[in-house]
Amino acid sequence: MTDRVPARDRLLKAAAELFYAEGVGATGIDAITARAGVAKMSLYNNFSSKADLVNGYLQNRVSEWQDLLSERLGTARTPQERVLAVFDSYVDHAALTYAWGFRGCGLLNAAAELPVGDPGRATVAFQKDEVERLFKQFLGDISPDAETLVEETAQHLSFLLEGAMARAGLDGHDGRLKAARKIAVSILEQFAKPGSSPPLAAD
Repeated sequence: MTDRVPARDRLLKAAAELFYAEGVGATGIDAITARAGVAKMSLYNNFSSKADLVNGYLQNRVSEWQDLLSERLGTARTPQERVLAVFDSYVDHAALTYAWGFRGCGLLNAAAELPVGDPGRATVAFQKDEVERLFKQFLGDISPDAETLVEETAQHLSFLLEGAMARAGLDGHDGRLKAARKIAVSILEQFAKPGSSPPLAAD
């Protein structure tokens, strides 16, 4: 029964559905508490403000992705497979939102509505930085002596993944993410060749 679910969890679930489907700014406190089935006072007993609730929502989305990534990495045997596991984790995370109407990356969607300096933006930045850090780690495992190439390729893969997610949000399905994964396979094949060049020439 929903009464047995803590009010905080019910509020976060309601906020997750509404923030993703309708947007942060368009979703009011009354709509969240009504969907959660709690009194408005319950919200302020658990969150200091709407901004605090938004950041809680974003932190939960990051945790969801981390759990999905952990599952994918658990079956990845090589550095190349670990790079692709990051792409697969984005496909998995996209699938969780189909019931609400897929609109792309919930983190970036929310960040676009938040003012500079909002703690929620730092939460989003952490996740995006973590993706690029993981790419660097896994690519470094393939070519530990190619620091510049590792840096540039990790950035390229990060741009590829986030760009694909943005386009997928417009399309309403994960086709672009799956296409990006195929491109990543080609990049990894080139990366592993001796004397390979960065995927994009620097200006």
